[in-house]
Formats: sequence, structure tokens, C-alpha cells
Amino acid sequence: MNEPLQTAIVALVQGASLELMPRDKAAVDRAIEKAAPGSEVYIARVPGDAHGATVATAVLLRNAGFEPIPHVGARYFESKAALDDTVARLVGEAGVDKVLSIAGDLDRAEGPFESSTDVIATGVFARHNIKRVGIAGYPEGHNKIELPVLAEHMAKKLDLLAQQNIAPLIVSQFCFEAGPIADFIARVRARGVTAPIRIGLAGPASITTLTRFAIRCGIGNSLRALTSGRGITRLLSEAGPEAVVAALAPARLGAEGLHIYTFGGVSKAADWLNAVRAGKFDLTDDGAGFRIRR
Repeated sequence: MNEPLQTAIVALVQGASLELMPRDKAAVDRAIEKAAPGSEVYIARVPGDAHGATVATAVLLRNAGFEPIPHVGARYFESKAALDDTVARLVGEAGVDKVLSIAGDLDRAEGPFESSTDVIATGVFARHNIKRVGIAGYPEGHNKIELPVLAEHMAKKLDLLAQQNIAPLIVSQFCFEAGPIADFIARVRARGVTAPIRIGLAGPASITTLTRFAIRCGIGNSLRALTSGRGITRLLSEAGPEAVVAALAPARLGAEGLHIYTFGGVSKAADWLNAVRAGKFDLTDDGAGFRIRR
């Protein structure tokens, strides 16, 4: 048994955050039932959701003893007043003091905000005493934005947050190999960025489900690691982030921790995290991954 690696894996998953969608009431219930008490739970925003649904979910999570971190998707807000009202309600009703500021999954903005930069620049988070604002990072780039532009956008957002005395966090998009994550962190640090980074990984799900979300999110070359050896049996099987976690754990790369996207369901992701935290897994013979004990 490689005890140092096993210990490093357990340490890396401690404090991992989960993500769910407010429209999925069952997912909210499962998070409350199974997620580690006090853990951070991100509340995703997708087209069709109402601002109030995010607030209501944040209240449920807070009352159950979790730390709700809602997505504030710029393009979903029809006006400055709607943005201000939503952030005020998140703070006042759910005690929110951390958010993830993103553009949002809409091709066309519903109001005056095209990007998370636009929202941060309004000062809405500082006015409502938000203590920490997360922004997105892209280990494999973005399918619509060139790398130099992504770097410019990140620098602008970090500068705005610094001016407002708000602590930053970079939350990365998921991918399926450790290499792009290591390269991304190295590029960010080489630019002099010192903000904490939380590594995004996809929780356990079927290969078909993971592939669908990867294509939708513009995941790059690491998708090949997921779909190699394709066939009906392979596509119907389930995959988790074990190999990536095992590769990242020894060095950790200075990352704050992990953020788990729950495409296979919050219940599966929470069970997986709980098992790894408890050391209920066995390393593979080659040390390139591990298996959860059933």
C-alpha cells in the first residue's frame, strides 16, 4: 500500500465543494441528507430558473447547516434593480457572503450585463458586504474566447475585486486529465496571480452523461481520455475522477481544494466524497488511480 499517496488523496478531497441546481428538489434533498455538514454547496443557475429559486435554495441549505454559494449569472438579470434585489435577498434571507460570478449560459443577455466583469464593476457585491467572489478559470481554454482574452478578463476581474476589498477565488472548469489542470495553474501563477484556485472535476457519472456535458461545456482534448476505447459497453459504464485526483494529490499544485460538478447526481457525488474522505478506497496496482470499496 502506498500510504503517502493514500493520505494525500484523503487530504485533497477534504473540504471539497459540491454543485446542484435549484430546480432539482431531489438533488437539494440529497445534498442535505448526504453532504458533509458545513460544506460549501454551489447553486448553479441555468436558463429558465427564476431569481427567487436561487434564493429559496440558499435558504434551505443555510438552515440545514451548509454554506450556500450561489451562481450570479450576469446575463440572467433583466435590470440593475433585479441584480441588486437578488443579491440583497441572498444576503438578508440566506446569510450568503460568498458567490460565484459568471456570465451565464445564455447566448443573449436578458438585460444590461454581458459578463461577470460587468456585474463586479457595479459594486453590488461590495455594497451588500459579500466577502468572497469566485470567478471562472478554464484549464483547456474556452471554445468562444481566445486564451489571451481569457487572461485579460481574469486580470480585470481580479483588479476590480481588489479595489473593492473582496477576496477572490478561481474555480476551474472540469476536465478529465491532470495535465491541463497543472498547466493552467502554472500559467496563472506565471502571470503573478496569487488568488486561491479550486480545481473543478466531474463527479461519478456514466460516460454518456459526462460526454454530453463535456461537449456542451466546450471541454477540449482531455475528453479523449474519457472516451478512449469507445464502444457500447464503454459508453454505458461509469467513470469518476479517481485517476485525476490520484495524479494531483501528491503535489496538490497549491490548489485550495476540489469543486465537484454533479452531473451524475448529488447523491453519487456525496457518497463518493464521503468514501474517499473516510479512506474507503484501494489504490490500483499501478498507482494511477483508486477504486471505492463497495
